[in-house]
This record gives sequence, structure tokens and C-alpha cells, in this order.
Amino acid sequence: MTTRLDLCNCFAVRQAARALTRDYERHLAPTGLTSNQFSILVLVQEQPGIGMRELAERMVMDRTSLVRALKPLERDGLLTVGASPTDSRQNAYRLTPAGTKRQSAASALWQVAQDEFVARFGGEAEAEAARQTLLCMSQVE
Repeated sequence: MTTRLDLCNCFAVRQAARALTRDYERHLAPTGLTSNQFSILVLVQEQPGIGMRELAERMVMDRTSLVRALKPLERDGLLTVGASPTDSRQNAYRLTPAGTKRQSAASALWQVAQDEFVARFGGEAEAEAARQTLLCMSQVE
């Protein structure tokens, strides 16, 4: 029997997101990182000194949720926070050597999750098309 939820795009995407997050976090578990924390470390590694505002925008997270995700990374010595060189009113984040090491270890496990995702979608082209569609949806306001 088909229900209205079976026809709901939002419900389907949220279910898929939860299942996908579980898969990635299963792979990342040996590092002690969640998928959100891994994404934060990658963004900070790629953009040392990134500010809170830009990090929140890139993560598509409100500042309160982002602060909750950042606290354990700071506590565990993976990130440092200091004043932004361009705006002293804003925090800027950098990876510590321990953060770089953890992010690197997690990247290998993340790649396994990526490969599983690609296989599930039938190949690189299909996975790329799905990813681009989802990224476009996240930009709509």
C-alpha cells in the first residue's frame, strides 16, 4: 500500500540522508569523528583561517549547531581558534598537527565510503550527477 509519505520528496531525501550518514559514520568510526566533524576538518584544512560565518555557510549549518560541532574538535586539540586577520570580531579556525593527522587518517576511510556510494549509484558519472543535483538543491533558499 502506497502512503502519502511514499510520494513525499522531502521524506525520501531525509531517509536517504540518514542512511548515507550512517554509512559514512560507520566507516569514520575508528577515527572518532562524525561525518559533520570530518567535513569541518576538510574545509578548515583546505581553507586555513576560515571564519565562522563562511564555515557556517559552506556547511549549510546555523551558527549554534556549528559551535556544538566545533567544541569537541577544539577540546580534542584538532582545531585552534583565534581572531581573523581580516576581521577581529570573527573567529578563524586552523587545524593543529593532531587535526591534520586525524583528518588524513579519516580521509582514507572516507574514500572507502565514497567508493561504496559510487558503486551503489552504478558508476562515477551517475554518482556525480546525483551529487551535483543535491548540491544545487542545497543552494536554493
